[in-house]
Amino acid sequence: MRRHLLLGALLLGLGSGVIATPVTHAQDLASFEKRTTVKTLANGLTVIIVERPEAPVFSYFTHVDVGGAQEAMGQTGLAHMFEHMAFKGNDKIGTKNFGVEKGLIDKVEKAYFAYDAERRRPKGGDPKKVESLEKAWRDAIAEAGKQVAPNEFGELVDRNGGVGLNAFTNTDETGYFYSLPSNRFELWAYLESERGKRPVMREFYTERDVVNEERRMRTDSRPVGRMIEQLLAAAFTAHPYGRPVVGWPSDLNTWSATDALKFWETYYTPANMAIAIVGDVKSSEAMPVLEAYFGRLPKGPKPPPLSTIEPKQFAERMVILREASQPWYAEGYHRPDAFDKDDAVYEAIADLMSTGRTARLYRSLVRDKKLAAAAGGFSGMPGRKYPHLFTFYAMPSTGSTPQQVRAVIHDELERLKTTPVGDEELQMVRARAKMRLLNSMTSNQSLAIAMATSQQRFGDWREVFRRVDRIDKVTKEDIQRVARAVFVESNRTAVWIESTAQGGK
Repeated sequence: MRRHLLLGALLLGLGSGVIATPVTHAQDLASFEKRTTVKTLANGLTVIIVERPEAPVFSYFTHVDVGGAQEAMGQTGLAHMFEHMAFKGNDKIGTKNFGVEKGLIDKVEKAYFAYDAERRRPKGGDPKKVESLEKAWRDAIAEAGKQVAPNEFGELVDRNGGVGLNAFTNTDETGYFYSLPSNRFELWAYLESERGKRPVMREFYTERDVVNEERRMRTDSRPVGRMIEQLLAAAFTAHPYGRPVVGWPSDLNTWSATDALKFWETYYTPANMAIAIVGDVKSSEAMPVLEAYFGRLPKGPKPPPLSTIEPKQFAERMVILREASQPWYAEGYHRPDAFDKDDAVYEAIADLMSTGRTARLYRSLVRDKKLAAAAGGFSGMPGRKYPHLFTFYAMPSTGSTPQQVRAVIHDELERLKTTPVGDEELQMVRARAKMRLLNSMTSNQSLAIAMATSQQRFGDWREVFRRVDRIDKVTKEDIQRVARAVFVESNRTAVWIESTAQGGK
């Protein structure tokens, strides 16, 4: 599965150049409105169909409006767990005998409760009893595993011409997607609706171990991963954006399949989901199929919104890691959520500072001063649905220090505040925004993701197009105004790695 982790979010800026790709349709709002149908089913599920008959294939994206931010204390990593459970199958697919398997899964859960209760006694459980109960639990897992037909769901998709079977999780959302030939549309509707009815906790604890290993590999054993985790933990003292999507180690060894099912019942309701289908499908033919299959999902309420708001930061926060590794530097500034009237201004600033070899941070830090091997900045750390961070980063080159690149970043931010952006620079920002829109529409899959996400987040898929219009209206004065208000010392959280291998202090 694709992992949408915080490390990836930071490193995304290293390759943010835009490449133009030819497109076959006029990519304008009026053209898409003629080919797009949106309907909310009786159970609350929103479906979007975009007719695009260039090739006999279609792609889909299921957007579930839940991510790491919705997890309760003690249950970090639980949203991400469903990415791992995504294509395990159901009571018909992925099992040799579900009647037998279900009883064994229940046995696993009872054994886990007994083991977990003993090991978590306030004064510590009896070590021998803990060991015995753990063995009984592990034995039950092995017994249940004998009834599993491994990878049967994925193999079924493959045999029918499916490609790109995948899923991702971040702080704001969970997504599932793949593509199939158009003549397999009803098969897809059956498979995806069955998967959405109720998960089977097949190989749950085996996958929990996989997530543990993923955390060790991507965060615990990687200095940059630890740096990012520390940045978010320092920047967010109240909001759940300060917690890792992959989960804290203690939580990953604690929550159960029963906890996961309760999470599913709360957040995987049709009212909290949207599905976009893009490709060689006709709305008049596809919609009845969607209603027949997805209309079976039981109706449920949309979960309540988060109530916690990160309080104002009054002083700079700093975290320094000393590692025998490449030095790094990153700093984040609190900014409003994606619904803010200035969201397009932040996007323009990110482009101005980071996109391509004409970007200000690249020119200053990499090309001219040769203090860094890479540098950039972006919004959306670690999500966009709630107030989050605008983050700048730099990877110091050999012989350079985090303090040196930090000083140059601050010089560039001061220039942004005091000197109006040039006409040519602003024109390039606008042109690249249009190019990014075109690039997002070159594949059915990327368009399905964009349409479903915009429909869920903003209540209208047309936001995909309106973002470009708003960037077009950003002025030099807007950029200076936002920079002066946000990029200030008291609003900054900085974190860096000082290389002990290079004798850094």
